Amino acid sequence: MGRGDLTAAQWAVLEPLLPVGKKPGRPPKWPKRQLIDGIRWRTRTGAPWRDVPVRYGEWETVYGLFRRWQRDGTWARILKKLQARADAKGLIIWEVSVDSPVTRAHQHTAGARKRGICR
Repeated sequence: MGRGDLTAAQWAVLEPLLPVGKKPGRPPKWPKRQLIDGIRWRTRTGAPWRDVPVRYGEWETVYGLFRRWQRDGTWARILKKLQARADAKGLIIWEVSVDSPVTRAHQHTAGARKRGICR
């Protein structure tokens, strides 16, 4: 288990939220937990997909799962369920505060020299 991999407690919370495969046939070569750890490694480091360590599975398989779940909305459903669970336990504070003291303007607005005009 790597430093950033899911713990047993985290996996116990996440596993029931994952979609169940509907296709009969050959069992998957890589367990879902391993592939999800690979996805988490890649998003945490920002490395290219091809650099995902082999211990998480083949990079094509890791990317394939990520992309398939992104397209069909699985990640969004998992996030909603996790947020609902955390909200029910009172772990989320839904306050929004916006502070915007900096307003940026175009350089010409600030008095910069314009082309063709000499002062």
